[in-house]
Amino acid sequence: MSRCTLRNIFTVLIYAGVAVFLYPYVTGHLSNALIYLVAGIGLAVLCGILRCACIEGDCPDRIPTNPAHSAVQPPHHHSTGS
Repeated sequence: MSRCTLRNIFTVLIYAGVAVFLYPYVTGHLSNALIYLVAGIGLAVLCGILRCACIEGDCPDRIPTNPAHSAVQPPHHHSTGS
């Protein structure tokens, strides 16, 4: 699997964790809310950490193609003719 695919999977799983967290509040089943809270936040945090730790660098499709935006240009020095 490519890094971009893993990044997208972890991003979807982060949102899935938030959905698990919100599920009892949306459905009105608050008796098990603590279980969903722990499971949802745990999934979101774990996938967020994995997304940051395992996927270093940036996806090749997100690298700008314009060379002016890819690196900071050094300042130009003008000679004063002294």
